[in-house]
Amino acid sequence: MKKIFIILIASVFIISCESTKKVTNTDTKPSVTKSVKTSFFIDSLTVKKHLYTLASDDMQGRKPGTEGIEKAAQYIENEFKKLGLTYFEGLDSYRQTFNFTDRRSQEEITSANIIGVLEGKSKTDEYVIISAHYDHLGMKESGEGDLIFNGANDDASGVTGVLALAEYFKKMGNERTIVFVAFTAEEMGLIGSTHFGKDIDASKFVAGINLELIGKVPSFGPNTAWLTGFERSDFGKIVQKNLVGSGYQLFPDPYKSFNLFFRSDNASLARLGVPSHTFSTTAIDVDKDYHQVSDEAETLNMTIITQTIQAVAKGTESIINGRDTPTRVVLEEKKN
Repeated sequence: MKKIFIILIASVFIISCESTKKVTNTDTKPSVTKSVKTSFFIDSLTVKKHLYTLASDDMQGRKPGTEGIEKAAQYIENEFKKLGLTYFEGLDSYRQTFNFTDRRSQEEITSANIIGVLEGKSKTDEYVIISAHYDHLGMKESGEGDLIFNGANDDASGVTGVLALAEYFKKMGNERTIVFVAFTAEEMGLIGSTHFGKDIDASKFVAGINLELIGKVPSFGPNTAWLTGFERSDFGKIVQKNLVGSGYQLFPDPYKSFNLFFRSDNASLARLGVPSHTFSTTAIDVDKDYHQVSDEAETLNMTIITQTIQAVAKGTESIINGRDTPTRVVLEEKKN
């Protein structure tokens, strides 16, 4: 833990930087004016606040159509409002509300994607989406002991990343327009992201950055993450290039048999041709808390989450600012 913390502090200086200012040397040589960077830190305390709030018992497992997910929606809306994000095209609030039928219960459910927009400076008609799903499995209908599927890693951790990155790019600036989305009903079959994709012009979306299960040490070890669908565009190679020298590494998804590229919200955009991929840090093949009531905030590592968010910020910065444009995604499912 101490080693991870030291690496985190070092990586903050590499990853986070803001506007330049002028300073003067104070040594005995002639006065020389030079530029240095002032730093913007992704605050681990803010990260913890978001995570513990979204994964609290008060949210009741965030199942669509329940009081719990409504509380989560309001929390995300309030955070977008604090940052001054604008509404997505065609909406008069942060909510994209719609109805759908639960495939299992056949119940009609009303729910909403929560969307905030940070307009780009010079490439306003080119969009990058940063997303995570804020729904989870709700509560057990009966039993004793813990009955709440809190969904801390899955996917309060990802939504925490979305909120932290919204604050980061609000302060750092962005040339392309960023669309921040907390999708609903991912656990019911990518319902929210599929609905979002119905009416968009996919050609305007140059990249999709999806975050899921970013709260634990991955199989590659500390200071690493893995990316789904790595071979389907050059998005991952761009991120790897940007992370050189940061002390953080990105690897291709090691769980090919799990078909994870098509199991998270990135798939809804990828099917439209958008180079949309999911970042994760969890060893999903051995994770004992996945889809269990034991997926609690206390099981996660705030340093890992904060460090991963910083690495995503640095790794995607050239895409956000228009210097790199990933190739369109290859849609065909790969055979193992």
